[in-house]
Amino acid sequence: MEPDRSSNIEQPLSAAMIHKLKVSGMVTAVVIACIMGWGFYSRTLAQAALKAQTEQNALTIVTVTKPEAPGDHEDLVLPGNVQAYTEAPIYARTSGYLKHWYVDIGKNVKANELLAELDTPEVDAELRQAKADLATAEANNNLSQMTATRWKTLLASGAVSKQDVDDKVGDAEAKQAEVESARANVSRLEQLESFKRIVAPFDGVITARGTDVGALINSGAANGQELFHIAAINKLRVYVQVPQSYASGIQTGTVAQLHFADHPGKTYTATVVNTARSIDAASRTLLTELSVNNSHHELLPGAYAEVHLAPHLKVSTLEVPGNALLFRSEGMLIATVNANHQVVMKKVQIGRDFGKRVEVLTGIDPDDVIVLNPSDSLLNGAKVRIVQDKG
Repeated sequence: MEPDRSSNIEQPLSAAMIHKLKVSGMVTAVVIACIMGWGFYSRTLAQAALKAQTEQNALTIVTVTKPEAPGDHEDLVLPGNVQAYTEAPIYARTSGYLKHWYVDIGKNVKANELLAELDTPEVDAELRQAKADLATAEANNNLSQMTATRWKTLLASGAVSKQDVDDKVGDAEAKQAEVESARANVSRLEQLESFKRIVAPFDGVITARGTDVGALINSGAANGQELFHIAAINKLRVYVQVPQSYASGIQTGTVAQLHFADHPGKTYTATVVNTARSIDAASRTLLTELSVNNSHHELLPGAYAEVHLAPHLKVSTLEVPGNALLFRSEGMLIATVNANHQVVMKKVQIGRDFGKRVEVLTGIDPDDVIVLNPSDSLLNGAKVRIVQDKG
């Protein structure tokens, strides 16, 4: 009997099974494609992030801040130079030897008070000779005047000619002129001799003595030496250089406060009395003179004063940290950062220095983002990475 072979023959797949197999393959293919696409996308994102991070790390990191409105700095603080209201060097007006001096440094003197005396033997001898010459000229003149008078009388009687009378009259006039000349010479020498007494020209204090007894004194400032130096210190002058930006706010009568290192804790009031009315081309400042009362002689000429001025001027300014300034060949600069994170260099004009902060008169705006501690290598237009100032 033959075996039943129908059981070993594969039965054909049904249509449903075939459809199921196709769907399963398509799903598998889609899953594989998605996995591959996600892997490619992830690698692309990672590469882009790495590139961005690398570019970001390559940027210069800068700390920034904003300019601020002016703080409580009402006074304009400037260095002042204190001088005597009136001072003068004293020289001899005649030559001789110092016979005696009566005042030394620090002595208060009154006008016309005797400071020193000179011994002037040469001038004394010249004066004696001039007086003798004057006496001779007066004697000759008296004789000529009498002679001229007699000849005028003789002319009336016709005993002498008019020419002879004119000669006598002319001689009398010449002799009179000689008398005037001799008298003027005597007066000159008397004045020179009076200069042997050296007196104070005004009330003040002797601040220097440059001679001693027995010294040879030459007359005048060109050849002679300064004998004394006198200064009037009841009132003092204080000179300050006011920056150009505040010059228009300085007016006569403006009150200032003075501080001195040798008088800690004390304040002295001074008043603006004059200005140069001209800006110094070298320093761009206005020379200003103030007057301060010193009736108690507490303040000394030549001292340094800290002058606090309150200019009658409203200046629209901003303040920035002192470490935001750049000193370059083109002038004073401040590095700012724009919206594109690019450096923009701005030239500025600096006003007062308050220590940690400085006043900026022109060049920046309140909304500017300012770089702190900019490096010397920072260039205009460079891209930077910003870190906000936490201080």
